[in-house]
Amino acid sequence: MTALVAPGAAAPSRRRVAVHPSTFPRLVAAEWVKLRSLRSTWWTLVLGALVVPAFAASRMSSISAVPEAVGSPYLVGAVYVTSGVALAQLVFCTLGVLSVAGEYGTGQIRSTFAAAPTRVPALAAKLLVTVLAVMAASLVAVLAAWAASSPWFGATGMSVDLTRGQDLRIVLGVPLYLGAVTALAFGVGALVRSSAAGIAAVLGLLLVVENALASIPWAPIQTLAAHLPASAGSRLLQADEVGSVITVSSTTDLTPWQGYGVLLAWVAVVLVVAGVLLRRRDA
Repeated sequence: MTALVAPGAAAPSRRRVAVHPSTFPRLVAAEWVKLRSLRSTWWTLVLGALVVPAFAASRMSSISAVPEAVGSPYLVGAVYVTSGVALAQLVFCTLGVLSVAGEYGTGQIRSTFAAAPTRVPALAAKLLVTVLAVMAASLVAVLAAWAASSPWFGATGMSVDLTRGQDLRIVLGVPLYLGAVTALAFGVGALVRSSAAGIAAVLGLLLVVENALASIPWAPIQTLAAHLPASAGSRLLQADEVGSVITVSSTTDLTPWQGYGVLLAWVAVVLVVAGVLLRRRDA
């Protein structure tokens, strides 16, 4: 049936939807909406933030049961408070892979690239949002670990003093290290486009390959192992008296910030390759 319009009557007006260009701030806002609207994101961030204080309290209470250990130079408070980072990195790396590979699994990545045809800015916005969320959760985690460990400081003879350069580096190094390994996992997820394959590749590299190479008593292999992502980056969280709680690699001439620079170089290489392949492959 055709609607009749009286002569002289104005036709019903239709408001045109304003179309805004996909600038980088709008892409970041869109990625933040997508990330925070997923329940799994919050569960993962909470789990990663909880394992650090839980592990710190467990280790501090265990050490407090050994009074003869008090005064040992190997008891560095900042290292024991942040020792849960070894577990938290597994959780946050999983989030890094899922944040990009999950969209390939659901097909949502096609909608993302329809809104941002150049693709690379969309990938950068997604990376920025993911890494900042992990760094914020990591900072909360290390502060909670500090508070959870404080009841045992007197019994163990340990403390965390931010006026000491080493303690400040280790405490602030937690969000920096976890943000970097999350970015590495994100890049691997963008390369393989599969959640299962990405998680297996990242955790296999950080947990198996690096520690396996570091355990081989041959100087060239030891040197190579010390320059792999987790071994090099964990120098930022390492006290010379204790060593790393993340890998077994101990043969290195890298300073803490040199080691972190090596980790960032690995992240940059993986992300550049992911960006190039993103533009060349179909979504």
